[in-house]
Amino acid sequence: MENRGLIGVQMMMLKEKVQELGAYAVLRRLAEMGFFCVEISQIPMTAENVAEIRRACSDFGIRVAACSAALDPSPMGGESLSGDFDKIVSDCKALNCDLLRIGMLPIPLMGSRDKALDFVRRAEECAARLQEHGIALYYHNHHIEFTKYDGETLLEIIRRNTRLLGFELDVHWIQRGGADPLEVIRRFSGRVRLLHLKDYRVAPFRLPEGGFARDGFMNAFTNNIQFAELGQGTLPIARIMQAGLESGSEYFLIEQDDTYGRDPFDCLQTSMDFLKQEGFESWFALPGSDA
Repeated sequence: MENRGLIGVQMMMLKEKVQELGAYAVLRRLAEMGFFCVEISQIPMTAENVAEIRRACSDFGIRVAACSAALDPSPMGGESLSGDFDKIVSDCKALNCDLLRIGMLPIPLMGSRDKALDFVRRAEECAARLQEHGIALYYHNHHIEFTKYDGETLLEIIRRNTRLLGFELDVHWIQRGGADPLEVIRRFSGRVRLLHLKDYRVAPFRLPEGGFARDGFMNAFTNNIQFAELGQGTLPIARIMQAGLESGSEYFLIEQDDTYGRDPFDCLQTSMDFLKQEGFESWFALPGSDA
């Protein structure tokens, strides 16, 4: 039997489409494209949306790889494990999902090792509670976790101070943090069932109005990194996927934080086409499926 992962879609890319068309219609479109796995993030988990996602999964043979929740209430909204624990567990059960992810370190904690460690301690306690319900808790990184404290990155500090917490490694943000995605994935072997696929593009430089006025020039010169469709940037995506598979990754989720005016379905198609060209066509089908 072929050893492979399952490629899916991070639904934060499609949150506006869900608002416009509804969750069921969006998932039907994904299935028509050939995507049969999703990760749910930034989609309101209303009773209607949960029911529509569940119905679409049944009708179209889609798997929910992971759901999302914050550890504590956020000014940005959404559910939290400290305030909505039972409902979040119930939603995961309804969607036959055994992975739950924390999308980012809360902004007020950034820049403080002590505050981050307190967050990590509470996340580990929550992971133990979720484990009793058959759900694993995962943490998604950005570049901020590559800040060093006494010579050690925050990501390593989090790993060293946890046992149950898993890591959803985002290869774009690892690159932006100045680390090697391949090395980080291998170092976190056994704790990376989820992997975010997102390319890293250096956009063409455009001289701002005002020409070489220092402030405008430096802003344009240092802020031209973009989130790219797979194959449209500089990351070795095929090698990253192989490293993920060897390190225990099961779900390889396409995500693009900004599509820069392109329709997100078109961006997903570009990424899908690239992955198929790279030999990953079978990774789009659910295990045991004839798709």
